[in-house]
Amino acid sequence: MTTEAVAAPAKILPDSGFSAWLRLRFLPVAVIVLAIIVFWYVMVAVLNAPFQRQLFATAGQDYGTTDLIVATMDQERPVLPSPHQVVAEIWKTTVETPVTSKRSLVYHGWVTLSSTLVGFVLGTLLGVGLAVLIVHSRTLDKSLMPWVISSQTIPILAIAPMIIVVLNAVGITGLLPKAFISTYLSFFPVTVGVVTGLRSPEIIHLDLMRTYSATPSQVFWKLRLPAAIPFLFTSMKVAIAASLVGAIVGELPTGAVAGLGARLLAGSYYGQTVQIWSALVAAALMAAVLIMIVEAADRRVRARMGVRA
Repeated sequence: MTTEAVAAPAKILPDSGFSAWLRLRFLPVAVIVLAIIVFWYVMVAVLNAPFQRQLFATAGQDYGTTDLIVATMDQERPVLPSPHQVVAEIWKTTVETPVTSKRSLVYHGWVTLSSTLVGFVLGTLLGVGLAVLIVHSRTLDKSLMPWVISSQTIPILAIAPMIIVVLNAVGITGLLPKAFISTYLSFFPVTVGVVTGLRSPEIIHLDLMRTYSATPSQVFWKLRLPAAIPFLFTSMKVAIAASLVGAIVGELPTGAVAGLGARLLAGSYYGQTVQIWSALVAAALMAAVLIMIVEAADRRVRARMGVRA
């Protein structure tokens, strides 16, 4: 072995692309989630401590700070349930409970998910349709766009019972009333996003299409629509989360017996805070998964269009 070979420094292999992507993608999220969990446990001890002191005093039990903190983590009806209590409740109502049972969180989640997806599809179609009309008609731009914006100033908690009552009066019940509430919340971001996207091509590109005698439909399909795709998927991420909120809100004024909204109502009626928080966490996880699905579709469409990440 030569002296140069001995003296040569060892080559450091670069990290694989996947590991670098993994750190960049999930490490910040993991740090934030850990911080939230730590803060959650701190607030559990703070908020549950007064009632736990009363329980110790009623039982005539001596306790120290450690005993108090440990006891606040496993109260039967806490003011704020601890993270492990919520995880245990989710496990019990998803894995240990049949999905056909009215106690299953999967059953209730499917009911809410059905309304969410129907409302999201309707809202996306309505939003895209309105955006196309607004971009291609100056009259509709001046008359319709202000109404689209002002429609979102009405609180959804005020309009949801009205929608439910009116639709029930004409015989429309079940999934559709909740889906219409989801549509009401989800069409707005899609409309605004697609309008922005359809108007995003530069003037020079529009002039070039006119130079080639392109028809309005050709300008739309070959220039405006491809330019609007990134805006569409970005707005769809907002719309799918808003649609889920609309589905849950739609279940609240109806006295529904199924759905995540029904779980929230039942938990509030009987003081089951663990049940309430498990439904909230399940809704948050559902929203995250739906947004990830839309994001995956966004990447797939952009790849088919030849856009590099």
